[in-house]
Amino acid sequence: MEHIHITKELQTHFLRLYQMAFSDDNFDVLELKMLYSFAQERGVSEEQLNYILLHPTNDNSIPETIELRVEYLYDLAIMIWADGKETLDERNTLKKYCKRFDFLEENIEELTTYLLKNAKEGVKKEVIINDLKNL
Repeated sequence: MEHIHITKELQTHFLRLYQMAFSDDNFDVLELKMLYSFAQERGVSEEQLNYILLHPTNDNSIPETIELRVEYLYDLAIMIWADGKETLDERNTLKKYCKRFDFLEENIEELTTYLLKNAKEGVKKEVIINDLKNL
């Protein structure tokens, strides 16, 4: 597999996904599989992902576009449901990322609920992005 250049933004995203998997103090094998699935989806090899996880960056950049912010937040919601359950710690972590991604405080609870509900139901990422773009 060809090695692609991985931006700091994408590296940070994988580290956020990894943190989300640990946020309930139970790193499930299904969450690990989901993490590697997200990497594969973006053309990132297992070797590259392992390197990112073993050599974390302190960069906390957030995605520039609203579409990418929603995509990354939805990935986090999907990661929450990877083990078939949602915990309060995971929900609070997702809220924290919504705030960090500059969503308005008054919209964070509704956005979090929307993302988690759709992730649980298996709604495609593209549908979520389009729905939120059309608001």
